Amino acid sequence: MFFSTLKKEKSVMPTSETALPGRSEPIPTATHHFVSGRKLAPPYPENMKEVLLGMGCFWGAERLLWNTPGVYVTAAGYSGGITPNPTYEETCTGLTGHAEVVRVIYDPAEIELEELLRIFFEAHDPTQGMRQGNDIGTTYRSAIYLDDDAEIALAEDVRDRFQEALKASGRSDAITTEIAKAGAFYFAEDYHQQYLAKNPAGYCGLKGTGVSCPIG
Repeated sequence: MFFSTLKKEKSVMPTSETALPGRSEPIPTATHHFVSGRKLAPPYPENMKEVLLGMGCFWGAERLLWNTPGVYVTAAGYSGGITPNPTYEETCTGLTGHAEVVRVIYDPAEIELEELLRIFFEAHDPTQGMRQGNDIGTTYRSAIYLDDDAEIALAEDVRDRFQEALKASGRSDAITTEIAKAGAFYFAEDYHQQYLAKNPAGYCGLKGTGVSCPIG
């Protein structure tokens, strides 16, 4: 009963009154990408664009995205919540409101946002609410955080097309992906950055539905 109640509490978004206070200074993290050697933090080249994608545990999601042609650099972190500069342990309590996300810095001349959204929807199950498989809690919710209203409209359109594809495949579950304008992004700790490059046999929770996402 205790563990059932704990899981339920971790699946409820906190309020400004119940969220953890966090801290004013960023937590220490890596400065460069373990695979590409590029700087994790801005400034980035002027032609680059950014999207924050949450697909559950960020370890497998980041590996998928750093291997995607057209992606300049990726970073694991926390966004969409309340607590400033949270730690991993704090986010795991469900009391920061943040989702685990991957910051994706990409070259729109090489890969369009729509293609990144296709990869996003196909790589995980966006119908699970505050969980992804056995990973349960607000931190594991499906989320897309974007720069402007036009990008939000595009994401909503791709979501709707994928919803129709799911329905056509016989799945009745509604997509629960949070689509919103990006707020603060907080880097995760050093050991989370490019985790599966450092630990190739490490845990990867990515599991899609097997349904293709129509775009174009």
